[in-house]
Amino acid sequence: MPRKPRIWYPGAIYHATARGNRKNNLFRDRKDYQYYILLIQKAKEKIPFILHSYCLMPNHIHLIIETIEHPLSQIIHYLHSNYAKYFNKRYDYIGHVFQDRYYAKLIKNWKQMIDTSSYIHLNPVRSRYVKSPEDYHWSSYKAFIKVGYKNLADPTKILTNLGDNPHDKYKFYVDTKLNTKDWDVIK
Repeated sequence: MPRKPRIWYPGAIYHATARGNRKNNLFRDRKDYQYYILLIQKAKEKIPFILHSYCLMPNHIHLIIETIEHPLSQIIHYLHSNYAKYFNKRYDYIGHVFQDRYYAKLIKNWKQMIDTSSYIHLNPVRSRYVKSPEDYHWSSYKAFIKVGYKNLADPTKILTNLGDNPHDKYKFYVDTKLNTKDWDVIK
């Protein structure tokens, strides 16, 4: 049975996730994380898109991507095919690096976008890698809570709807989510 085509239009925003094959780690050390981030930078130049939020976990990734002129599939294909080549060469492996097809959920409104972003930023806390999201190095969280913090992600679309002191309000929003039990609501 053929796969159902993904919905795409210029300006579509997605929560994209992908996991390492057999739930194995995608990132084994700092160099691996840095290479994936470099690939995102190159992809943004080659296939322009807006990265609103991200978190790279050891065995999976979360990205909130807004397309411009190219479908999400071209962006993810560029990232994952190039990362797989790098990973397999570095570790002398063959075969799939990513498990299955990447997952993408269309984000339909700002509320869903901020909830998804907070979910992404809380992923390292939920997985007990850190106690606070600002302690996790491989996410866009600091760009959301620190004025002028340069990052791969552009938090503008989320922060502009928070009014005055958006960085403080975003931090408060995420902290509020941290203290609730609705972790799986966003998935």
